[in-house]
Amino acid sequence: MKIAIIGYGKMGKEIEQVALDRGHEILLKLDVSNIRNVKKEDLQDIDVAVEFSNPESAFSNINLCFDHNIPIVSGTTGWLDKFNETVQRCKREQKTFFYASNYSIGVNLFFKLNSYLAKMMNKFSAYDVHVEETHHTQKLDAPSGTAITLTEELLNSLDRKKNWEKEAASNSDSIAVMSFREGKVPGNHKVTYESSFDKLMIEHNAKSRKGFALGAVLAAEFIVGKTGYFSMNDMLKI
Repeated sequence: MKIAIIGYGKMGKEIEQVALDRGHEILLKLDVSNIRNVKKEDLQDIDVAVEFSNPESAFSNINLCFDHNIPIVSGTTGWLDKFNETVQRCKREQKTFFYASNYSIGVNLFFKLNSYLAKMMNKFSAYDVHVEETHHTQKLDAPSGTAITLTEELLNSLDRKKNWEKEAASNSDSIAVMSFREGKVPGNHKVTYESSFDKLMIEHNAKSRKGFALGAVLAAEFIVGKTGYFSMNDMLKI
């Protein structure tokens, strides 16, 4: 495949290396320094774009690819107020869009485990629940997109919870989502249930960015030749 990387930071460079290792070609690398100067002819041979930029740029980056009929894989978080609008355009105009808040295969299995456990814990109101996430100090958004995905599934499954709040829950209907920024941590997520008698936790710790990059390149391989909106559930068939 001929790939455009949009957002050439640490994740972009990791994606580049994984893609090259898998026999793909990086035709274009875009970031804040050159994306405003991109021309139609720069995009005409691109098979797929992989976008890990920042919350302020993601929506326009995705629409740039839609405008030029380029399938796009996005992993940027913090912009999801525009997500439904993006999916609607994708479906209406038969574009190709793959989105995940986290491309780690392990994390997506963790999502399923979280959902399953939450449905079980719905019967046991003695347990309160909270979510913690820890990332490197350069991560721009908090809570992380992965933490929000975990929390939304808790809200879908736990009848006693109605909303979430950053750092601390103001009442028993809320789920606290706590964020920590430390060193170069690639990403740690923990869901904890606690009663006055005991504590139950499920946790995922990323060892490096390579797992995220591999998942994004696999997603790019998956969507070539397809139209519509896709997620990790579609690719992993879980």
